[in-house]
Amino acid sequence: MNKKKTMFIVESAVIAALYAGLTYAASMLNLAYGSIQFRFSEALTILATLTPAAIPGLTIGCFLGNITSPYGLIDIICGTIATSLAAVLSYATRKITIKKLPLLSPLFPVLTNAVIVGIEITLFMPEGFKMQAFLINAMQIAIGQLVMCYGLGMPLYNVIKKTKLYKKI
Repeated sequence: MNKKKTMFIVESAVIAALYAGLTYAASMLNLAYGSIQFRFSEALTILATLTPAAIPGLTIGCFLGNITSPYGLIDIICGTIATSLAAVLSYATRKITIKKLPLLSPLFPVLTNAVIVGIEITLFMPEGFKMQAFLINAMQIAIGQLVMCYGLGMPLYNVIKKTKLYKKI
């Protein structure tokens, strides 16, 4: 295996481990699952703007992080799909910047999780799916995502760029 492929795998594995670990840390504080969630791991979604290795890393990390979800298999599947889709869209829009910041990219984890996880959580409600409940759940998830993706993710991006931890893409 060549050095480039090896580095891709290592970067993906490190990102996956960090995402899963930070999700478990949030879970210990009851912040990882449900309609009100503040997953520290979501700050890592900004890494998709810096390396394509973040796409499989975030996807696998979310899969591993959702293994302990009280929503079970549906959260493992739906949450992982939401994170994977968000990572692909964030990577695709990484070059759209405002003042050299990829401000559009963190919006995709906010939107995909609000919609997909919002639907998932609403389906688990005793009364079944109701549009009003979905809108409330989606809004609560979006707020948590905004805080993590912009409030923590953008400062993380700045630190990484300033310290040149990643090669310029």
